[in-house]
Amino acid sequence: MSELVTGIRHAKPADAAAISKVFDAAWREAYGGIIPGVALERMIQRRGPRWWAFSLRRGRPLAVLDVGKTIAGYASYGRCRDRSLPAEGEIDELYLAPEYQGVGLGRRLFRAVVNDLGDRGAPAVAVWCLSENERACRFYERLGGRLVAEGRERIGSDQLPKKAYLFER
Repeated sequence: MSELVTGIRHAKPADAAAISKVFDAAWREAYGGIIPGVALERMIQRRGPRWWAFSLRRGRPLAVLDVGKTIAGYASYGRCRDRSLPAEGEIDELYLAPEYQGVGLGRRLFRAVVNDLGDRGAPAVAVWCLSENERACRFYERLGGRLVAEGRERIGSDQLPKKAYLFER
C-alpha cells in the first residue's frame, strides 16, 4: 500500500512555475463566465512564472499545498489592506487546481493560513471574493465567515460586485 503525502509550506522561488499553472487552471474554472473573456485572458497572461517569482521576492507570505510532489494550491496572505474592515489579516487569494477541489484540501489550506496569521498577531481575518463566484461564497460561509462588507471590483472595463467575509479566532 502506498501513501499520498500532503503538506502545507511557505512557497519558494522554485515554485513559481507550478503556482502559475495552478493560478491559470483555477482562474479559468472559477471565473469563466464571470470575468469577461478578454479581461480574464489578460489577467492570466500577466501572471506567468516570472510574475510569481517576482511576487515571492516581495515578502508577502504565500503558502503552497503539496499533494505528493505536486503543488495543488496556494494562498497569498498578510496584513489586511482594507482599513475599513474590522480585520488585522487578509487572505488575498486561495486557489486549488480544479482536480483537487471538493475533498477538503482547500479547508485545510485555509485553516493553516488563518493559524499563521493568528500567530503573526492577526486574530481577525478578512477575505474578499466576487459575489458571482457562488462556489467561493459558499466555501467561506461553510467555514464560518460572516459577511461584513460589499463593494465592487474593477476588472477591465467592468465593475463586478464583491463580498468581504470575516473570520475571528
